[in-house]
Amino acid sequence: MNIQYLRDSKGKPTGVYIPIREWDKIKKNYHLPDLKPEPEEEYIEPTKEEIVQGLKHAIEEVKLHLEGKIKLQSLDELLNEL
Repeated sequence: MNIQYLRDSKGKPTGVYIPIREWDKIKKNYHLPDLKPEPEEEYIEPTKEEIVQGLKHAIEEVKLHLEGKIKLQSLDELLNEL
């Protein structure tokens, strides 16, 4: 069986990857239900205009921060929003 271990940034195993052919064999041998994966959300590519607008906005925020007019978010605050 060709199993690959998934590890976190510290090298600690967090999961395994089993090739689909082998998974199908396991399901058959152990009479496991056929679970369907959840569909992924459709990714919509931003337009060039949207990218440029986002960059302009970011540059404006940096200028305001350097002038002491606004406080920027920390990385932790940004990640918590996601």
